[in-house]
Amino acid sequence: MTLKRHRGLTEQAADAAVDQACRMLRLPTIRAQFPDLAEAAARDQMSYRGFLAELLMAECDDRARRRSERRIKAAQFPREKSLRTFDFEANGNLDAAVIHTLATCEWVKKGLPLCLIGDSGTGKSHLLIALGTEAAMAGFRVRYTLATKLVNELVEAADEKILTKTIARYGRVDLLCIDELGYMELDRRGAELVFQVLTEREEKNSVAIASNESFGGWTRTFTDPRLCAAIVDRLTFGGNIIETGTESYRLAQTRATRAQDGE
Repeated sequence: MTLKRHRGLTEQAADAAVDQACRMLRLPTIRAQFPDLAEAAARDQMSYRGFLAELLMAECDDRARRRSERRIKAAQFPREKSLRTFDFEANGNLDAAVIHTLATCEWVKKGLPLCLIGDSGTGKSHLLIALGTEAAMAGFRVRYTLATKLVNELVEAADEKILTKTIARYGRVDLLCIDELGYMELDRRGAELVFQVLTEREEKNSVAIASNESFGGWTRTFTDPRLCAAIVDRLTFGGNIIETGTESYRLAQTRATRAQDGE
């Protein structure tokens, strides 16, 4: 299909031509917003160049938004979390300035690791998902997984003779977020498979983990001392270690709510 060019189109014919052209060129945002933007341009006596710039910027902004949404969906976060909703006042162990510096994603750009260490209810998973979301919005490819799920997937891949392909897939993302590392003991095979993923990503792409165990307690998760030391080295070298503390602010909030309800 081709569009015929005519001079002196009526407004109705011009609107129809714009609509058809936007369909052909796959410009859904301009197609949707053109009528309102055209009226605003006429009302504000905008120049032709200004009006064209408004249309193109609207399309670019909407495409960027849709790309971010696709990357966030591809990351497979279990729930939506943001830094905006994180209560820094409730957790005095955390420096908000440090967290917001991490949100600039320079560490992801450099391929550095991040460790979030603390007890349950101190905000580790919230921060892990929120920082992963920031990375996805910044244009990085992100993948979130639970540690146990990762190990199970790797074991199945090894049994099905597709381990190399699976490790390579995990190696390609810019940021791999591993949650709940340290909650369960891993046998030597599981620990070795996790180590292979970390080795694939070493000094190339970032890994961020959340764990309820300090590094000294990781020997209960990775029972081989030498393998445990190697994994800790992969996850800490040149990276950031954020300690979220031992007091559950979720539990404190629950108690405060109950106390208010009981008054």
